Amino acid sequence: MAATSLLSQLHGFGTLSDMALAMSESSVPALFEDDPARAEDFTLEAAGLKLDYSKQLLDREALAALMALARDAKLDKAATALLSGTEVNNTEGRPALHSLLRATNAPGLEDKLAEVESSRARMREWADRLNTGKHLGFSDAVITDVVNIGIGGSDLGPRLVTEALRPFQGSVACHYVANVDPADIQDTLLGLNPETTLFIVCSKSFRTEETLTNSLVAREWMLNAGATEADLAKHFLAITTNLEAATEFGIDAANCLPMWDWVGGRYSVWSAVGLSCAIAVGWDNFEQFLAGGAAMDQHFAEAPLEQNMPVLLSLLEVWYCNFFGAGNHVILPYDNALQRFPDFLQQLTMESNGKGVGKSGQPVDYATGPVLWGSAGTMGQHSFHQLLHQGTELCPTDFILPLTTHTGMTEQHRRLVANCLAQSRTMLVGRTLEDAHASLLNRGVDEARAEELAPHLAMPGNRPNSVITMQALTPATLGALIALYEHRTYCSGVMWGINPFDQWGVELGKEIGVQILGIMSGEDTDSATDPATDRLIREWALAQE
Repeated sequence: MAATSLLSQLHGFGTLSDMALAMSESSVPALFEDDPARAEDFTLEAAGLKLDYSKQLLDREALAALMALARDAKLDKAATALLSGTEVNNTEGRPALHSLLRATNAPGLEDKLAEVESSRARMREWADRLNTGKHLGFSDAVITDVVNIGIGGSDLGPRLVTEALRPFQGSVACHYVANVDPADIQDTLLGLNPETTLFIVCSKSFRTEETLTNSLVAREWMLNAGATEADLAKHFLAITTNLEAATEFGIDAANCLPMWDWVGGRYSVWSAVGLSCAIAVGWDNFEQFLAGGAAMDQHFAEAPLEQNMPVLLSLLEVWYCNFFGAGNHVILPYDNALQRFPDFLQQLTMESNGKGVGKSGQPVDYATGPVLWGSAGTMGQHSFHQLLHQGTELCPTDFILPLTTHTGMTEQHRRLVANCLAQSRTMLVGRTLEDAHASLLNRGVDEARAEELAPHLAMPGNRPNSVITMQALTPATLGALIALYEHRTYCSGVMWGINPFDQWGVELGKEIGVQILGIMSGEDTDSATDPATDRLIREWALAQE
């Protein structure tokens, strides 16, 4: 696929800059007053999700201009290229076919789909085997717990899905270890029995430092519990391409499932990397998760730009990042099961689009990849919502809201929904100085004090936000939600003219980490770093004495 133009070179960029300047003098409440159909027309439905973007600071003219910019960036052709297996990852010479992992048919990609289906069959076999109690450990005890050892995309995605779908889980408990900090694996293993625990080691290369280090600890834990080297095959699976390293570790080749270089780690939860999820919720539910993602893929492929949910979310990101100077984006899921969603999206978006050069290597002259952050529901209301409502930073926000609860506690859930809608509306309308003054008087504050305090209670409002709703958080709607943000991330990368599928920025730190570890262990006596790092290494060494 040919290198795309930089955003600032697209026809209409200057026009949108002028529109944004004019729009900054407007207000969303005024837009509602001027456009009675706005609440209905500024909504979209797809794959079980409904997006209400009526509280965004843009009118129909600006929206049309953004769509024109997307056409100039050939966003529709870029979507086709992604889904058809074109080499969209130009720096690594690969396609990015995570959508194939959830597909049931793929014209022109039959060979790759056959590989995917073979992997799915093996995943199902393991999920069914463990959930029916047919897999036994070294003492012939039934496996009751699975520990997934991975990091980055081999941890964040599976951990999110497993926690989000807890109401659908069966008899096998799944746990996650990622941090090289020994406390992570120690705390996890303290509550487990080696005789009934199985480990899944997720590492494409089987060389990832954090994953290999934790896997060696797990291996030693099993051996210390009485397992033999031969018994390890009963307690370890691997998701990897390095069969030689896995078998040297003690994992039978028959227990190794594949990863492919045409799937980036942060997009891999749909593959064998998601085996822990399939075990946790059962294969039928995992298939529904895949189906939800596939439904969003179909929408992305077929819906016109104006009615395309990932495209619209991307254009809103570009609108605020590049025309309003917003350097961040906030995700607020009002469902405790989605508390890991902001963490997952941080890797998806910032590892994908945190780039400073375009696809052909030329520097960009505008912002890309805003910082993404957030937390679950009402927890954020008691920490950072102060900044959202009265702070000086522009923080475009996505509220995510299931309309029903699996708990059966409908009254408490009604309160949660009310909180979500209240926060969204407060961001919209704020509170005028006059209303703040009147509120203080109603509380019995005297006139002089009310006038003094009113500016502290006033809120500007006009803070842009969207609300994404679903009937319930299910495997299918979760799949659709994740796929929505995957495609949104890709679309933003296309608009910015960058490659969202490489991550060269993480490599140098790994290389320097190997160098420093060599110095700390005494294996490297020739290298030096910088004065500050050298001093800290000496400080660490002294602490060991």
